[in-house]
Amino acid sequence: MKLLLLADPFSSHTVKWANALNREGIEIFIFGLSGYNHNEYDENIKIEIVEFPPSVKKARDGNILKLNYLKAIPALKKYISVIKPDIIHAHYASSYGLLGALTRFHPFLISVWGSDVYLFPKKSMLHKSILKFSLSRADNIFSTSHAMKSEIQNYTSKEIEVVHFGIDTSIFKPAQVDSLFSKDDLVIGTVKSLEHNYGIKYLINAFVLLVEKHPALPIKLLIVGGGSMINFLKELIVKKKVRERTIFTGPVPFTEVPRFQNMLDIAVYPSVSESFGVSVLESSACEKPVVVSNVGGLPEVVKDGETGIIVEKQ
Repeated sequence: MKLLLLADPFSSHTVKWANALNREGIEIFIFGLSGYNHNEYDENIKIEIVEFPPSVKKARDGNILKLNYLKAIPALKKYISVIKPDIIHAHYASSYGLLGALTRFHPFLISVWGSDVYLFPKKSMLHKSILKFSLSRADNIFSTSHAMKSEIQNYTSKEIEVVHFGIDTSIFKPAQVDSLFSKDDLVIGTVKSLEHNYGIKYLINAFVLLVEKHPALPIKLLIVGGGSMINFLKELIVKKKVRERTIFTGPVPFTEVPRFQNMLDIAVYPSVSESFGVSVLESSACEKPVVVSNVGGLPEVVKDGETGIIVEKQ
């Protein structure tokens, strides 16, 4: 069977989907709009990229304006005619979902990821219409959590199937790693995209309070990931006078994520919105205690008082 994924090839989620399905004997093709790390994909996965030139305007949140996705339609239709997939599966309803919907190909599947339903349709009536249109063309719609399923139902009357993200416990497991910290340090941190909805500033503010209360303790902060908030967060640690205690790694390859998870002593995910929480599961699989906010799908992956602590969001 030939499966065409419409997805961001740089995303670790796309890497996991593609490699796992490929190893089940499915012939995988990916159509994307950004660069990616070739080394993260199995060799026989075929990836077609249409990159927009720097002159293409971008939205304030860093996403390519959705109308510019229309420019990729001719290339996508040509690619479909060449590879002749059996199924097209779009990941992220408001962008790649729009691309897939406009091809009129069937069977067409959409997996909703989070901000495409929690944030995107609330920007304007146009954004809401784009999401509803994409969902209307899908033969099947998938959500990673029951909480997000409820949100999706505001935009479609179609049946929505919940398929939780899984993790590879042969990779995410307790391990001794070459750490950036000394063995006496107590390392608190997160492994997450540095975007507003993940609430990393609340982690920094809480860390500052902890340092002020226990200045003699060797407490360190590890923030793993990249994103649009990185400069703001770096300025915040300077302002709060915890720069010497903090390490930002920037974006890291997915293959390095287990190593950084195992550097943590306590993992914190203070999201203000969250579709599921696969990073939380990765921390838990590495036997790290987790602290999460009571939003979205996070209560579906943490049992309060047993596998972690759930706190109310800020």
